[in-house]
Amino acid sequence: MMAVLQRIFPRGLYWRAALILIVPIVTIQLVVSTAFIQRHYEGVTRQMTNGVAIDLGFLLSEIEAAGSPQAAMAEVGPLARNLEITLTIPAGEDAPMKDRFLFLDLSGRVIVDTLRERLPGLVAADVSDENRVVNLKFDTAVGPVQAQLTRRRMSATNPHQLLVLMIFTSLLMTGVAFLFLRNQLKPITRLAEAAEDFGKGRIVSYRPRGALEVRAAGRAFLDMRARIERQIEQRTLMLSGVSHDLRTPLTRLRLGLAMLPDDPEVEALREDVRQMERMVEEFLAFVRGDAMEGAVPTDAVALVRGIVERAGPKVVLAGIEGRAEPVSMRPQAVARAVENLVSNACRFGNRVELRLAFDDRSLRILVEDDGPGIPEAQREEALRPFTRLDASRDPNRGGGVGLGLSIASDIALSHGGALRLGHSARLGGLRADLMLAR
Repeated sequence: MMAVLQRIFPRGLYWRAALILIVPIVTIQLVVSTAFIQRHYEGVTRQMTNGVAIDLGFLLSEIEAAGSPQAAMAEVGPLARNLEITLTIPAGEDAPMKDRFLFLDLSGRVIVDTLRERLPGLVAADVSDENRVVNLKFDTAVGPVQAQLTRRRMSATNPHQLLVLMIFTSLLMTGVAFLFLRNQLKPITRLAEAAEDFGKGRIVSYRPRGALEVRAAGRAFLDMRARIERQIEQRTLMLSGVSHDLRTPLTRLRLGLAMLPDDPEVEALREDVRQMERMVEEFLAFVRGDAMEGAVPTDAVALVRGIVERAGPKVVLAGIEGRAEPVSMRPQAVARAVENLVSNACRFGNRVELRLAFDDRSLRILVEDDGPGIPEAQREEALRPFTRLDASRDPNRGGGVGLGLSIASDIALSHGGALRLGHSARLGGLRADLMLAR
């Protein structure tokens, strides 16, 4: 039951607030309509109709005593005019033959029922006239008698007018309340959007507004964002200094080794220096993560095609799904992530295929190879930094330093997405699914 209700109820904050606002109003309208219109209006109509029934009963008794239609008209006519009742003796051709009232005329039913209870000689009553004239026909000793009078004497104002007024007022007040509610909910929506953009690596302008609690949450978010930005900036500055300090002695070593004669020992030292430089670059890329790069709308297809062209003949762009549109991203960071995935795939496979899938909420870049893949039990471990799953991945044997997948995963998370590893059904090796939020 709860699952069904969860599927039916709206998920958005605006629509949930609107539901909370509208349901009580509709419930109140139903209760008021039932209690006030059906009871109060019916009671008022019955009381007023009883008063008219007394006047009609008196006139009918005088008509019965007159003995003839002419005498009855002469004696009762002036009295009926004073009571604002039009008598026709004998009844005319427009006299009703049966009871008539509109289907939704609540007070009309009460009028007919009350007159029949109080006036046994009533033959028919017509309360359906658009000019609000009640047309009655009676059976008397002098023949059929027709009586006509305005309905205002028998019922209060039409209850439908009150219904229309209530509905109009409710709609108006609901609209006003919704506008006020939207102004209260808009700051929460803006805070959620700012937090979501920050999670995707985008810094947008945000100013706390709304109620005190919302302003407090907004200020806490700004303080948190400022602390994170300061930490990123301080880490980047520190790494810049470390990078300079490490690269200078490595450069001196490389130049010194270049001046030595070629022999196996010197070549081994040169390879060690190149390996150290590569490790330093990967360490810095992992810690830095291109955090200071701004997100811009980027042609993802062109970015991936450039990577494919630089990677060599083993790598192909196998397909593009969905409508290719510019995606807001940090292009250098995404390029580094895809290059890491392609580099790993080329190291262990002979064929690598890339695919792009665009949808409304995300961009997926799939990298598949025909290599040995990664066992399912080790895929989560493979995303951890400095993790090498086997000896073939040892940097001293041509492998990496265990940061390629970690860097790609970190970049995906900074774009509001994720990196998922799986089995390639097409090529039989590893499938890396790099998802970026749009």
